[in-house]
Amino acid sequence: MNALINYLLLFGDLNEQQIAFVLSKCVEHQLKRDEFYQEAGRTPKQFAFLSEGVFRVSYYNNKGDEVTKYFLDEDHFVVDLESYHQNKPSPEYIQAVTDCTYITLSRDAMKDLSLTIAVWDEIINKIIAKALTEKVGKISMMMAEDATERYLNFFTRFPKLANRIPLSHLASYLGITQSSLSRIRRSINM
Repeated sequence: MNALINYLLLFGDLNEQQIAFVLSKCVEHQLKRDEFYQEAGRTPKQFAFLSEGVFRVSYYNNKGDEVTKYFLDEDHFVVDLESYHQNKPSPEYIQAVTDCTYITLSRDAMKDLSLTIAVWDEIINKIIAKALTEKVGKISMMMAEDATERYLNFFTRFPKLANRIPLSHLASYLGITQSSLSRIRRSINM
């Protein structure tokens, strides 16, 4: 749980008593590869912090095709914010790409932390702002790139993820077919 505390401390100061209170609200979980943390149609009831492993966030489009939106690795919070805040079912699936360890803070725990720790909301808002900025940056860059550039830049931007995710998921994330991804990989390795 030290990873969570170290991450929180990047966004604000917490004293020892506050850290102990945060830790008292945390629950650690493990998930095996290919298991789901969240399935579409369910309402998120907690924030999760991924301390080990890789999650994939996906949905099904109107054609019934599974689309990978993005990946999350260590030291990231995991939650569908819109569904969480509006207390409504999420359209997203969150699946373990590798064996994962994560820490959860329930809705009640988040409320208790907000009411007890004066800087809690400020810390969480900074974390959310950083995550949204990163998400927009990923999407903006990808929209201006062709498939080969998206593939090459993925490895530049996410070197820790490159060898941890299946090619089918990578192809979906890049917005190309798996056969196109294979052609791109062959042409680069020539």
